[in-house]
Amino acid sequence: MPIVTLLTDYGLKDSYVAEVKGAILRIAPDATIIDISHDVGNYSIEEGAFHLVRSVPYFPEGTVHVGVVDPGVGGERKPIIIKSKGAFLVGPDNGLLAPAAERLGVSKVFKITNRELLPQRVSDVFDGRDVFGPTGAFLAKGVAPSELGVEIQSYVRLSTYEPNVTGNHVEARVIHIDGFGNLVTNITYDVLESIGADPGCFFAVNVHGTENRIPYVRHFSATPKNELLLLVAGGGYLEIAVNQGNAHKHLGIARGERVSLTFLK
Repeated sequence: MPIVTLLTDYGLKDSYVAEVKGAILRIAPDATIIDISHDVGNYSIEEGAFHLVRSVPYFPEGTVHVGVVDPGVGGERKPIIIKSKGAFLVGPDNGLLAPAAERLGVSKVFKITNRELLPQRVSDVFDGRDVFGPTGAFLAKGVAPSELGVEIQSYVRLSTYEPNVTGNHVEARVIHIDGFGNLVTNITYDVLESIGADPGCFFAVNVHGTENRIPYVRHFSATPKNELLLLVAGGGYLEIAVNQGNAHKHLGIARGERVSLTFLK
């Protein structure tokens, strides 16, 4: 049974999500549709990319991921399919799909061009229903991406997912703030290993010109209540957190802002 995931910034107040699901099921009635999230902030490509990159490794091989956070709908941005290891990703070429595709391993990229195969377009500004959902449904049925579009050589990437590493110093960015106020950075295990950092060490963390000496630990309770800590949580990215507290309020930093970390050897 094919699996199609769906991530949008549509919310659930309107019928938009139901319409996309209906368009998918008309083509692939046996598909199982899994909602990743529809509460992505309006037009927030980076937030949508975060939820997608967290989710894709846990789905079975052959899953089709449809992502629609598309402030450029109706404009010049391309509708694309990214073929990755064990999955397809479908959506606008605005960076939304890139981190997830790269986490899996990008194989090929296609621009969706076969309008004859897709249903008749009803609107120029609802590609979730009229382009991306149906494309995902055809892929779930086994249609080759080459039948849906033409191969292209590049796609839009998100630079915010690439920290700058110099020696033992990392210039990072906050890519997400979760419901507990934990600050998720763009630093992965690979980056930490490259500078020789292991749990039990300390970092000097500079936020807005104020420096804190913060331990890198394996779990929240490794530090006393209300103290700052660093750990790699479920998403695979280094987080700045407060044990049983709120790092977002404690440090006053917003999503997208820069933070500097220096590994104290």
